[in-house]
Amino acid sequence: MTPISALSPLDGRYAAKLASLRPLMSEQGYMHRRVQVEVAWLIALSDAGFAEFRPLSPGARTYLLGLVKHFSEADALAIKEIEKTTNHDVKAVEYWIKSKFEARRELENASEFVHFACTSEDINNTSHALQLRASRDLVVLPALDRILLKLREMAHNFAHVPMLSRTHGQTASPTTVGKEIANVVVRLQTACDRIAAVKIMAKMNGAVGNYNAHLAAWPDFDWEAFARKVVETPEPLGLGLTFQPFSIQIEPHDYMAELFDAVARADTILIDLARDVWGYVSLGYFKQRLKAGEIGSSTMPHKVNPIDFENAEGNLGLANALLRHMAEKLPISRWQRDLTDSTVLRNMGVALGYATLAYQSLLTGLNKLELNESVLAADLDGAWEVLAEPIQTVMRRFGVAGAYEKLKEVTRGQTVTAEALHGLIRSLEIPQAEKDRLLALTPGNYVGMAAELARRV
Repeated sequence: MTPISALSPLDGRYAAKLASLRPLMSEQGYMHRRVQVEVAWLIALSDAGFAEFRPLSPGARTYLLGLVKHFSEADALAIKEIEKTTNHDVKAVEYWIKSKFEARRELENASEFVHFACTSEDINNTSHALQLRASRDLVVLPALDRILLKLREMAHNFAHVPMLSRTHGQTASPTTVGKEIANVVVRLQTACDRIAAVKIMAKMNGAVGNYNAHLAAWPDFDWEAFARKVVETPEPLGLGLTFQPFSIQIEPHDYMAELFDAVARADTILIDLARDVWGYVSLGYFKQRLKAGEIGSSTMPHKVNPIDFENAEGNLGLANALLRHMAEKLPISRWQRDLTDSTVLRNMGVALGYATLAYQSLLTGLNKLELNESVLAADLDGAWEVLAEPIQTVMRRFGVAGAYEKLKEVTRGQTVTAEALHGLIRSLEIPQAEKDRLLALTPGNYVGMAAELARRV
């Protein structure tokens, strides 16, 4: 397969942009984690104190950990070749590991303890957990952090730049560019904190979660404590995950739903941002830096399209469609298990891939933006009606009857000039100092605490 023949654009048109995610969430990445889990379980069993399985030598441990550390595409393909015979992917991993014991007497003697008392899901759920933790910590959160850093920089740089608000698409009380970006920073930071806080869980408790086979072999051994130790001991000798003590055959996947929902919430915030910036580009508030050789339209040479924000919005939508389906589907399994989760879980990388692609597009678009302060100023200068709010509020402070109604009569649906407002202010029966304060107001300086709030993030 070449990129141009790929069915998914993630492995075709956008393949190069997802190089960081592919080793973690591909089938090869899945196999890699399965080998890691099997090796961790085997080494832990050797240290459990069983007379029948003495502790492995330092050399054997180093060799086993090397199978994990140096796992390659060739190794993954070898496992796939075994799977052609077994028609079972986890059993193929077990057989591949055993094949690596040839001519190593100590490991050959221990080969029956590979995958000992495990059900396939003991290996799969832990592998998925390792994949998701790595993808979250090494790809998703760093990408969101880069967006946060850029937005925070913009919020500070544009904290004082006034901008006309548009509530319901209509002119409204002014704000600043920085304050509007600061709103997104606060929302996105909260969403990122929620993503980071999700506990990545795993179970190692056998076919239906009761340690049946384990206790059949050694009935007096504390298998639950042993499983917890393997799951929670830091890598490389353990898995460094959070132990799930109760399950059916599969880990309940509630943490996955929580994680996918948390990522989807961050994505929704970014869709909101992408649409708003798209609109501001359309209004001329932002210009986009040109790139030599780029074409905006095949027939209209003047165009510089906000394609990065459009690309981000589209891919965030695709990501959320998958993330929300998985969040709703994965926690549901008939009786002690059905297999509907298996094929869905293989698309975790697709969901996170679309999200990662969108984050890159959004950051590229943000880095192209240049503020067009003259357009912002002209927009404000044509909207003196927004000062009806402060004028009527001061009138109400001093007990002027019908303040709101009087301002509504002279401003609603009309073109309002500075002269007309100033004439109204001068006619008011309020202290002269308040008149002077109102006369000094312009749409450009009527921004409240906007600049202070923007600098605070």
